[in-house]
Amino acid sequence: MASIFSRIVAGEIPSYKVAETAHCYAFLDINPLVEGHTLVIPKKEIDYLFDLEDPIYNELFLFSKRIAVAIKNAFPCQKVGVAVIGLEVFHAHIHLIPLQSMSDIDFKRPKLKLSPEQFQLIAEKIRKALGE
Repeated sequence: MASIFSRIVAGEIPSYKVAETAHCYAFLDINPLVEGHTLVIPKKEIDYLFDLEDPIYNELFLFSKRIAVAIKNAFPCQKVGVAVIGLEVFHAHIHLIPLQSMSDIDFKRPKLKLSPEQFQLIAEKIRKALGE
């Protein structure tokens, strides 16, 4: 059975898309730690990040860098944190999280509850910062 992320890429499950390339997809985390929390994934379903073929791995990280710059411009913060965990969804993914403090990247803290309209505005803000 396809992962939830593969189903998002296929359009079977809606997402708040930020950007995509031929091999990568960026969308808002629906259980964000802070506004702007974005997931970046390879479109090809691979469970473990370090099992990606080098060209896709490189593209994923360069794409993530581009998204992180846009997030920082859209949501002024000290830095954009990066987390790769991969234990809940068996599809490689990178969390990009705007940080004001270390607690902003604590996955044990309560997640934000945002409306569809709020998610749309956040995605639009990041897309605008990307120039898209």
